[in-house]
Amino acid sequence: MRTFHNLRSVRRDRLGSTLYRRTAAVFAVSRVIESRCREVGIPPERIFWIPGAVDLTRFAANADGTPIREEFKLGDAPVVASVSRLATNRGHELLLSGFRLLVGSMPRARLLLVGKGETRTRLEQLVADLGLGGHVIFTGYRDVDLPAVLAAADCFALMAAGSDESCRAALEAMAAARPVIARRVGALPETVVHGETGLLIDDDRPESVARVLETILGDPGRGRAMGDAGRASAEERFSAERSVETVERVYQSIW
Repeated sequence: MRTFHNLRSVRRDRLGSTLYRRTAAVFAVSRVIESRCREVGIPPERIFWIPGAVDLTRFAANADGTPIREEFKLGDAPVVASVSRLATNRGHELLLSGFRLLVGSMPRARLLLVGKGETRTRLEQLVADLGLGGHVIFTGYRDVDLPAVLAAADCFALMAAGSDESCRAALEAMAAARPVIARRVGALPETVVHGETGLLIDDDRPESVARVLETILGDPGRGRAMGDAGRASAEERFSAERSVETVERVYQSIW
């Protein structure tokens, strides 16, 4: 048995074909990966979709974001949070370009970039070049207080799926009852229900990013409703218990 967390891991070569013929079952964390598994010849009856899971207890909807707002002197400003490794192909440039346009209409808005990585220095320079030094905060890596960081935000933004296409960061934001703004890539279209638990972006234009950010931040009531719907969706579709049940059922069917 094996689990595929991204498209790259599904091999198309002869070795892959040989390995897959000897594999009793495979788990795919997204429908796109599930489709790729079929394309490379894995029998459909051996492929099982198992979406990402989130710790619903840790990322409670009633977490207190006050300490984070105090730490970064956010006051009552509208806040966007993005949790992702600071690396190439993670969409930070697009998010920053869109956020700069947003600041033109919402000058009090703030963006928390949560994470660490090799592109931090370059991104800090981009922030300076865009004139966003007073609006964008690099929080560094946060672990123990990540639920509080999400609670301090009014919405969550993710412009790329990352290395794990189950998009765990988006699931954690949903569990924290935050509306999710995301590009339509990886498993994000399967995770975020457009117009219900967040908003999906179909292109890579900064104007599109700015528009959806303003839509959510400019209507706090709608944002809260989407956040509540996201929490309900996480409880129904992305609980750890549901994932365990799926895995157990597959193992029992094999053995």
